[in-house]
Amino acid sequence: MSMNNKKKKAETCGQICIHDDIVEKVQQNMPEENNLYDLAELFKVFGDSTRIKIIWALFESEMCVCDIAYLLNMTQSAISHQLRVLKASKLVRSRRSGKTIYYSLADSHIKQIFELGMEHITEE
Repeated sequence: MSMNNKKKKAETCGQICIHDDIVEKVQQNMPEENNLYDLAELFKVFGDSTRIKIIWALFESEMCVCDIAYLLNMTQSAISHQLRVLKASKLVRSRRSGKTIYYSLADSHIKQIFELGMEHITEE
């Protein structure tokens, strides 16, 4: 049997039957298009393992670029780049103390997102 014959067909309805009540209910509760776009952009930020590691580290403590770079065995330049992305997405915030800039999570929602995601991937 060839490789193409082994592929599963996409499941579809056996007949065209629109359930107007269900479609209308879902349509009424659908968020605005620009909110869905922003949500998709947020999830894209979570699509990079370095950014995930940085966020995870910031769960434990506020940290400067030097500390994060050392922890993750990466250059300060690479960490700074990722922190800019995270800051632009409002996932981290910074504060200056003398010449050092410390980074922390922007709010508790981020930890909740991660906890739910971890719960999802570890459930059996």
